[in-house]
Amino acid sequence: MNRILGYLVLCLLCTIYAYGVAPTDSLLRELNKAMEQSASYDAVKLRNIDSIKRRLPAASDPASQYQICLQLYNAYKVFNFDSAFAYAQRLQQLATQLHDPVRTTEAKIKLGYVLLSSGMFTETAAFVNGIDATGAPDSIKIEFYLMKSRLYFDLADYNQDKYYTPTYIKQASTYIDSALQLIPPGSFEYRYNKGLQLFKMGNIPGALAIYPNLDQPGVSDRQLAISACTLGAIYEASHHTDTAIILMMRSAIADIRSSTKETMASYSLATLLFEKGDVKNASHCIERAIGEAVFYGARQRKVMVSSILPIIEHERIITAEERTKSLLIYATIVTLLLVAVVILAVTVFRQVQKLKSAQRIITAAHLKQTEINNQLLEANKIKEEYVGYCFNINATYIGKIEKLKQTLEQKIADNKPGELKFLVNNINIRQEREELFTNFDRVFLKIFPHFVAAFNQLFDKENQVVLKENELLNTDLRIFALIRIGITDNEKIARILEYSVNTIYAYKTKIKKRSLVPSEDFENQIMNIKAL
Repeated sequence: MNRILGYLVLCLLCTIYAYGVAPTDSLLRELNKAMEQSASYDAVKLRNIDSIKRRLPAASDPASQYQICLQLYNAYKVFNFDSAFAYAQRLQQLATQLHDPVRTTEAKIKLGYVLLSSGMFTETAAFVNGIDATGAPDSIKIEFYLMKSRLYFDLADYNQDKYYTPTYIKQASTYIDSALQLIPPGSFEYRYNKGLQLFKMGNIPGALAIYPNLDQPGVSDRQLAISACTLGAIYEASHHTDTAIILMMRSAIADIRSSTKETMASYSLATLLFEKGDVKNASHCIERAIGEAVFYGARQRKVMVSSILPIIEHERIITAEERTKSLLIYATIVTLLLVAVVILAVTVFRQVQKLKSAQRIITAAHLKQTEINNQLLEANKIKEEYVGYCFNINATYIGKIEKLKQTLEQKIADNKPGELKFLVNNINIRQEREELFTNFDRVFLKIFPHFVAAFNQLFDKENQVVLKENELLNTDLRIFALIRIGITDNEKIARILEYSVNTIYAYKTKIKKRSLVPSEDFENQIMNIKAL
């Protein structure tokens, strides 16, 4: 029945800690922050110690010196072995001077605690066995019995021997019983030590059932650190690793805040985290444990840490190598992808360049086609205008010839040869030619209304063409007007304008020499004059 009740209590407490304690990640952040601030906590501790030390020279009598040295011992006992040992010895000297058996017993117990904390089990056992606390006050007796119980519990943990370990645990339990008879029942100290005793005796449900509440008011950082570490060990033994880790974190945080260097929490936490596969945080904790053991001077802690440190570091190295391999693989993959991206980029770039080149060719062809289309439109317009012009001129001349024919026939029929000669002499060839040129000029300027202005832009002001009143084009303009509509042969131009070829050539040469543009480019400029 008791076993069933105990397991029910165990499950209940697991539930309480699962929901009542901060999550692991949150506590890890809090622990890392506390580690970062560890130096500031230690600085506060050292300032408090210095303030106590400054009072020592002013203490004139041994009794006052004893009280101050006792305060210094209590400040150093879990902080630094050498200093705690020195003040414990000083306490013994002062107690001897005072001839006070109670203080002498107290000083010996303090010295024994320091020896035990440093891992000097043989020296502690020899020293403690010579202490007689029979006539001491209950507080000193409690301290004495608890120190002896710790001595045998530590021996049991250190030896791990099937023959001696049960004996050590039994002896430790006996001394705890003696202390519990003097500790007020129900107090935090009573419940902690009773729970520790039951745990060491193998009664885990019973230990959990009586264990004190860590979050009750008035619990100091030192009490929290000790009790949380022991409770973590209880949960570890009952295979509730996650709860054990949380409790060890709380203990380690409390140790850092109270500047406690003589501690098991960092070492135990490192072991649990390593077993969970969290090598990174385990390594941080074991480094912290090493620092604490070296700072305090605890021999047995150094041995314990040294046993697991190589394992954690080996695993850390393996993890780092695996991470390096993974990074190498990722780097190789990324490099290959990068190379592929570069090749793809080069291919795309080349394709883009080809497309741009093709686009340039297409654009050039389009512009050329547009230019040709414009030229065709221009040519069509010129053709339309001049076809109409030719038909009109031809119709006019056919009408004139028809009228002349009729007149000639009439005169011949009337037998008036004299009037025939008069009629022929009245035909004005020059006027007909001028009229022809005027009609040509009118049609041309209808197609190229800005021709004269554009033509004059090719000359300076002195050499520009100035037309006479009512004059549309002159010979200079007319030569290049014919060139603009596509008649470039000098012989054809000469025949149209009724000049010799040499005259046309001379006109062209003279005009080009006066131009602002090179002679070889002059006709191109003429061809660039746009039609309406």
